[in-house]
Amino acid sequence: MTTAFVFPGQGSQTVGMGKSLAETFTSARRVFDEVDAALGERLSDVVWNGPAETLTLTENAQPALMAVSLAVMGVLEAEAGIDLRRDAAFVAGHSLGEYSALAAAQSLSIADAARLLRIRGRAMQKAVPVGVGAMAAVIGIELDDVKAVAAEAAGVGVCAAANDNGGGQVVLSGEKAAVERAVEVAKTRGAKRAMLLPVSAPFHCSLMQPAADAMAEALAKVSIKPPVVPLVANVLARPITDPADIVRHLVEQVTGTVRWRESILFMAQAGVTSFYEVGAGRVLTGLIKRIADGATASSIGTPDDITRFKAERG
Repeated sequence: MTTAFVFPGQGSQTVGMGKSLAETFTSARRVFDEVDAALGERLSDVVWNGPAETLTLTENAQPALMAVSLAVMGVLEAEAGIDLRRDAAFVAGHSLGEYSALAAAQSLSIADAARLLRIRGRAMQKAVPVGVGAMAAVIGIELDDVKAVAAEAAGVGVCAAANDNGGGQVVLSGEKAAVERAVEVAKTRGAKRAMLLPVSAPFHCSLMQPAADAMAEALAKVSIKPPVVPLVANVLARPITDPADIVRHLVEQVTGTVRWRESILFMAQAGVTSFYEVGAGRVLTGLIKRIADGATASSIGTPDDITRFKAERG
């Protein structure tokens, strides 16, 4: 099997995402209705009509992005005959995208994924008071060099590698003073660019431990099945299928590094030559093209994308 389906994370959200899909395909509309019912509110109205500041709230963006990804997946199954058991070697997702990947692979129900991501979003936002934490992107130096930068900056507070995105891009997370220090240090260590990011909390570092505890409690109450195709886990960059492992690593992921570069390299080295980003935006598609030489990557998020995908598959 030479194909993997990957699912985007926070930052890919835009007002209106998934609307044309829901208007065109009943299978997509059904997913949005299921998410609305699970949350007890019309999240779809916010997704399609805004306002942007409401959609961008972590507690809304996370289940919203999952809804769009699963709506696309529903259309691929209904209109293009996709069956992950047959058509994929792996699934993977960037941060919250792991929940989308697990729902696509029938490990989690869509309703449970929506409720878990609402809890996750609220817990991550609540874990650190606004203004205490920060995140920064460092571009142009490798992971080990960025880790050395973080270690130096940690002299003034928590600072750690949050996302190893690939293509020479690593995101740092931690206490604001330490991350600001890391930005300055990175510039002296050869980084092409180092800049603070407009985020509301310092994700994927030890400051998120209260959120990890909340997810451990929430996940313990949910039924998780073995996925129909292995999940390449963020914190391992290796495939897992055992439900107990999935739970443990979803909890670890809240405070751990998203090892996206290594995850893509693992899949490419395992024989994957075609990656499809399922859902909103093209962020992962761009990263994959910079990580996996010789592999193709494309995004599927609109009716036109569905038409193109069907034509490519003949």
